[in-house]
Amino acid sequence: MKCEISFEKLKQAVALTERAAGRRTTLPVLSCILIDIRKGTAIFKATNLDVGVEVEVPVKSDGEGVFAVPAHTISSFLSQIDGKEQVVRIEPSSGNLNITLSKSKGVLKTLPSEDFPAIPTVSDVPAVILPTETLGKGLRSVWYSASVSNVKPELSSVYIYRDGDSMVFAATDSFRLAEKRINLPSKGVAIEDMLVPFKNTVDISRVLEALGPTVSVASNKNLVSFEANGIRATSRIVNGIFPDYKQIIPKGYSTECIVLKQDLINTLKVSSVFSDTFNQVRFTIDPKKKLFSVETKNSDVGENRSELDAAITGEALEINFNCKYITDCFQSIDADSLSLQFNGKNKPLVIRPVSGDQSFLYLVMPMNR
Repeated sequence: MKCEISFEKLKQAVALTERAAGRRTTLPVLSCILIDIRKGTAIFKATNLDVGVEVEVPVKSDGEGVFAVPAHTISSFLSQIDGKEQVVRIEPSSGNLNITLSKSKGVLKTLPSEDFPAIPTVSDVPAVILPTETLGKGLRSVWYSASVSNVKPELSSVYIYRDGDSMVFAATDSFRLAEKRINLPSKGVAIEDMLVPFKNTVDISRVLEALGPTVSVASNKNLVSFEANGIRATSRIVNGIFPDYKQIIPKGYSTECIVLKQDLINTLKVSSVFSDTFNQVRFTIDPKKKLFSVETKNSDVGENRSELDAAITGEALEINFNCKYITDCFQSIDADSLSLQFNGKNKPLVIRPVSGDQSFLYLVMPMNR
């Protein structure tokens, strides 16, 4: 069996699937990309049993074959080659897979393909067509707020649900919360509530970047799939109940500081040099003195105090936060100015953009000194 494929298409298929391949797995075949070659088509597959990616690529082939190739090996090999506008020849030989270009040839060891698990599909469920960029932005805006621990799976997930004419993405680790609202293209769009493991959303968002302007989304009680242009990512869904987080979002505030986002970023970068092992930073706010200062202290390093230009209203306040938790949210805010809304000691801080897109909200719980 011989197969010819465009180098660029091969490289893209490997790049998309390689991210889903298992690492440090006890089942070696999970660290592979399965290449299923048929007449006219090659399907590249990879899975870690939590998320699976499949990419269909047109090829010229005089036969059929299925091969499991270590993902890291084939990805590293192709990444070092400048193969633009080249045609790659793929051919099996004595338990190996030969990948031949005009000036380079790789002989890759294969594993038994029959050990590769089937990637489940979502069938007999009506799909919803959504803008790809919108969906990707929703995931990227909140996933970093999910818990990295699997003790409570619902907290290590991104919660996706419908609220009126909006598709809502939310994630929390119980210390901070991120929420992003996206307007749905049609009132008739039916979105099922789902909890997607946050680790999977990272892989899914990368796959979405390779798709066209729209993506087909289908889900059942166990799985959700995202598909377009011969590319499909499938993720398991967490069986759990996301916290009723709306109860902890303050309805108002007692102190507000409006600052330039870049000024706050620069100040927190300086402060982080002197922060302790808990990344603790103290905000001191005094509306009468028009003072907003940021302080950090580390007995092993030293201390720092910086003042920020800010429009301040409300009550005076001293309060501590995890510096990293605050800086994480800046990637999700496009506005130049931020509103920091405080509600007194031991109450959460709410960060919102001042102008432009108001669909993002971020909440951070204070630290007890």
